Amino acid sequence: MRLSAKGRYALAALTYMARLYNNGEYITVLTISEELGISKIYLEQVFSLLKKAELVLSAKGAQGGYQLSRAPKQITVLDVLSAVEVSLFEQTQDTVEEKAPEIEVALRLLVFAALDQRVSRTLSGITLADLVREAEKHRKDQALMFYI
Repeated sequence: MRLSAKGRYALAALTYMARLYNNGEYITVLTISEELGISKIYLEQVFSLLKKAELVLSAKGAQGGYQLSRAPKQITVLDVLSAVEVSLFEQTQDTVEEKAPEIEVALRLLVFAALDQRVSRTLSGITLADLVREAEKHRKDQALMFYI
């Protein structure tokens, strides 16, 4: 499975925002762009889709920007990808329906439907909070403390 840049950037940006969720501040696209090294223009397109899906709230003005609409533990990877990855969740097109309908049914039941269910189940089981926890485990700037 291959995610588009929109899907990858949406997950990265929202994970970054989830890390800062408890401070209650709005975060600008420019800040996220600079912190993650993602094109500001591209992020604006991504955030438009995230706002439409009601995953982020926006505010205009000097203190404006975006913030998550719900707590990180309430937003799943499935929520995020469903908002930005149009083709990922489309129904698989018929393959050989006209000439071999029995093969079509077998493919649909044993391959396409099973794959869709497993992907949805897996992605709905991972939250932004999970991504933040995993990211924190691998953070390079964590200082080691030694006690004597």
